[in-house]
Amino acid sequence: MGNCLKSPTSDDISLLHESQSDRASFGDANDPDQEPPPPYQEQIHVPVYHPTPSQARLATQLTEEEQVRIAQRIGLIQHLPKGVYDPGSDGTEKKIRECVICMMDFVYGDPIRFLPCMHIYHLDCIDDWLMRSFTCPSSLLP
Repeated sequence: MGNCLKSPTSDDISLLHESQSDRASFGDANDPDQEPPPPYQEQIHVPVYHPTPSQARLATQLTEEEQVRIAQRIGLIQHLPKGVYDPGSDGTEKKIRECVICMMDFVYGDPIRFLPCMHIYHLDCIDDWLMRSFTCPSSLLP
């Protein structure tokens, strides 16, 4: 069998030696004009909250009163029952099959949250919705 990766030169050691022009193109450590790369800075994720449905602000920009209201809202949301989607043993029973917020079908094992009106949604979808508006998205529909 032949070697399809064989280089056109018979001396593979020549690939290990770099010429002076190659070194200059990658930046020489002795070059005083070249700045060192900037230090690695981890991006800090600052959450965005919605003090009212039409406003979005970073957590660092909220007033103390808004922070208290949002903390209360988070506490109320966390008290709503949650579960795991299970369509049942047979698929014939009439059951909600789609999250009306993201429009994606529920899949067995998806984390869901139940609202007092008995509507269910993906946990992340409804939590985000309730942070903006304290009304059920399905109960709003005509």
